[in-house]
Amino acid sequence: MFSLLATTSTSGLEQLWFALIGVLWLGYFFLEGFDFGVGTLLPFLAKDDLDRRVLINTVGPVWDGNEVWLLTAGGATFAAFPLWYATVFSGFYLALFLVLAALIFRGMAFEFRSKKESESWRRWWDRAIFWGSALPALLWGVAFADFVHGVPIGQNATWTGTFFDLVKPYALVGGLTTLSLFTLHGATFLGLKTDGQMRERARRAGVLLAPITFVIMFVFLGWTYLSTRSMHHAGLVPPFLPVVGLMVLASVGWLIRDRFEGWAFVATALSIVTLFTTLLLNLYPNALVSSISPRFNLTLADAASHPYTLKVMSIVALIFTPFVLVYQAWTYWVFRQRVRRPGEEITATINEPVEA
Repeated sequence: MFSLLATTSTSGLEQLWFALIGVLWLGYFFLEGFDFGVGTLLPFLAKDDLDRRVLINTVGPVWDGNEVWLLTAGGATFAAFPLWYATVFSGFYLALFLVLAALIFRGMAFEFRSKKESESWRRWWDRAIFWGSALPALLWGVAFADFVHGVPIGQNATWTGTFFDLVKPYALVGGLTTLSLFTLHGATFLGLKTDGQMRERARRAGVLLAPITFVIMFVFLGWTYLSTRSMHHAGLVPPFLPVVGLMVLASVGWLIRDRFEGWAFVATALSIVTLFTTLLLNLYPNALVSSISPRFNLTLADAASHPYTLKVMSIVALIFTPFVLVYQAWTYWVFRQRVRRPGEEITATINEPVEA
C-alpha cells in the first residue's frame, strides 16, 4: 500500500500495540458497558428514589475505575499512534465532545445527587445519569462503525468531511447495536447485583431486550460482512467469530428466563467482546479507512510512533499492567455483595442457594 508518510515504522511493534489498544477497548466496553446499561435502565426499572439509589449503588464503587480503561486506551493511542489520534480528534471532535460532556455530567450526578434533600435536584441528576449513559453507549458504536466503514480522509490523513458524514445509516445501526447490547449487559449485571423486586424487574427487562438486541446485532454484523466484501477487504476476521457471538447472544434470553444469571452476564460480555473484536480485526491493517479512496487509508505503519517509543512503552506496560489488573479484580471482590432495599429478604432460586 502506498505510504503517506516518509517516517513509516516497520518495527513490528505497531501490530503489538494495535492488539494491546484493542484489549484496552475490549476491557472498557466489557466493564463500562454494564455501567452504561444500568444508567440507561434507571428510569425504567426504578419506581421511587430508594429504587434509584439501589441501582446507582450497584455501580457506585466501580464506575470510576472502569473509566480508567478509556483513559488508558486514549493515552496509549496518543503515544503509539499519534497520527491516528490526531485524525480521529480532528474528524470526530463534536462526537467525542458529546461523549466527554456526557461522561462528566454522569460522574457529577453520581457524586452530587445525594448532596441535597430535594426531589427536583435528584430528578435532574438522574436525567444526567440516563443521558450520560445512553449517549456514549450509542456514540461509541457509531464511531467504531465509522472506523471500519470509512470516513472522509484524504492525502496525509487530512479530514475533509463534516459531522454529518459520521452519522450514515451503517454507523447508526452500529450505534443502536452497542446501545441495545450495553443495556442488555446492564440488565444481566443487575440480575447479579440486586435482589427482591429489582432483581425481578431486571430479569423481565433482560428477557424483553434479548431478542431485540439479537436482531439488531445480526443486521449490523451482516451489513459489516457485505460491506467489507464489497470493498474487497476482509481484515483478519475468522469466519466463525461473528457466528459465535450471535449464537452466544441468542442464548441470553433463555439463560435469564431460567435464572442462570451468572451465565447470562458471561454471555452478554462475550457478545460485546466478539462484536468489537470483529470490528477491530476487520479494520486491520488500517487505523482508519478512507471513504474517498483506498489510497488514502491510514495504515498502522503510517500512524505509528518511532520504534524506540513503542519499545519503551512495551516495557512499561509489561511491568505495570499486572498491578492494575490485580487491583481492579480486588475492587470487584470487595464489593461483590448484592444490593437491596432495606428490610428486603434475600431471594433464593433453584440455581442459587440462600447465603448463610
